[in-house]
Amino acid sequence: MALHFASIVSKLQLSTSDHASVVSMNIFVALLCACIVIGHLLEENRWMNESITALIIGLCTGVVILLVSGGKSSHLLVFSEDLFFIYLLPPIIFNAGFQVKKKQFFRNFITIMLFGAVGTLISCTIISFGVIQFFKEMDIGPLDIGDFLAIGAIFAATDSVCTLQVLNQDETPLLYSLVFGEGVVNDATSVVLFNAIQSFDLTHINHRIALQFIGNFFYLFFTSTMLGVAAGLLSAYIIKTLYFGRHSTDREVALMILMAYLSYIMAELFYLSGILTVFFCGIVMSHYTWHNVTESSRVTTKHAFATLSFVAETFIFLYVGMDALDIEKWRFVSDSPGTSVAVSGVLLALVMAGRAAFVFPLSLLSNLAKKSANDRISFRQQITIWWAGLMRGAVSMALAYNQFTRSGHTQLRANAIMITSTITVVLFSTVVFGLMTQPLIRFLLPNPKQTSSMTSDISSPKSITVPFLGSGQDSFGDDLVGNDVQRPSSIRELLRTPTHTVHYYWRKFDNAFMRPVFGGRGFVPFVPGSPTERSGHQNPWQ
Repeated sequence: MALHFASIVSKLQLSTSDHASVVSMNIFVALLCACIVIGHLLEENRWMNESITALIIGLCTGVVILLVSGGKSSHLLVFSEDLFFIYLLPPIIFNAGFQVKKKQFFRNFITIMLFGAVGTLISCTIISFGVIQFFKEMDIGPLDIGDFLAIGAIFAATDSVCTLQVLNQDETPLLYSLVFGEGVVNDATSVVLFNAIQSFDLTHINHRIALQFIGNFFYLFFTSTMLGVAAGLLSAYIIKTLYFGRHSTDREVALMILMAYLSYIMAELFYLSGILTVFFCGIVMSHYTWHNVTESSRVTTKHAFATLSFVAETFIFLYVGMDALDIEKWRFVSDSPGTSVAVSGVLLALVMAGRAAFVFPLSLLSNLAKKSANDRISFRQQITIWWAGLMRGAVSMALAYNQFTRSGHTQLRANAIMITSTITVVLFSTVVFGLMTQPLIRFLLPNPKQTSSMTSDISSPKSITVPFLGSGQDSFGDDLVGNDVQRPSSIRELLRTPTHTVHYYWRKFDNAFMRPVFGGRGFVPFVPGSPTERSGHQNPWQ
């Protein structure tokens, strides 16, 4: 009888716990709906954007929960790095690659890689050395060399959403492509760097360990990219060969979504960078796979990927706002609030210094290789790029939780100080810098001239207003086909115009070898029930 009663009690407790989870999820989903509605109402007010709106709603909700719970908790869910990295981040990064304006991205590829990869390494180095010097003067607690390097990687990760929502890609295509491209490559580089730091014992560093660390970084970068390309090509080949659209468009849509997610999970399985993998998988899928599916599937996929990305971003910022008031973490720094404020101030200063240390020198280096004045980065544009990278967001939060907490909780004062300082930097940079972005860009770029290079192309997945969406999505060098492109007559000329030359030869290779095998626009054979059945047989060299 006693055992039977105990089992009933345990079931009642489980039921109560399940009901509490259901209540939490209901409130959270309702808050997501509120973010969307309020964001729509504030659409014309470019001072506000979805990220700031979600943060403020999260903060207000956290205050209410804190008051209702009697100061015990401020959030509905416990933060989990797995929730962020496995479920929320993949759709955001994949959509960035899938909707990226490839022509502009690869035309400025060298500059983007300079800012996104080399610049991130420079910023990480400056922040790491800075915190080593300054934190030793503060009474923070025990932090080793691995923690200091991890802090450098955490705060090297940027979030340029606010700037991208203010910039107009039709008016400033070069600036928009650099800010967006650098943001994606920066996130990938920061995570790869963070994973490389965690995989090495850096307490006894020497030349051998340093070389292994550098080699491991480039290995992760290269293999992650290749895995994403392979996954994208495999999905294109399967859909092109089997013609799922003959029987069910649902199958080809499901296959695209699952193959994209599989690429990310495989990268994590092999301890690679899932961000890089799923980003390049998105680029390859938009170039080949998207053109192999039916017209209805094209409309479905472009809206599905954009919607998933939008909801995931809103979810992240909403939670960050609620978690900013987590009483457990602030309790550790309540006895010395000045230390937490000082740490946050030092980190903000180092972020600004680390950003300036590479934006202006690398811009000068990039301008030296540009022949046309229109392709050079002006000083006002350099300031805009510098400002766009000052904001920190969800990636920094997730990496900080990964380094300084266990299952969302921390019991060490030093770790709690780092978490609260990260929250402070993210909130301050997103809200304060984000609100200042609009007037700053209007001052720096008062009347940007519209360029004719940004033409509209309705046959691409870029018809939604998201980073790099829109015009000429899959033009990816189409303007070079059949035109008489001037070849470089010397090594110096080749170095001054490398992207256009590589672009031209890539297009010839793509048309001759890649598209006949993997499909793409104009290269899907006419077969009854195939994706080209509606539009009729097309010239494969269009």
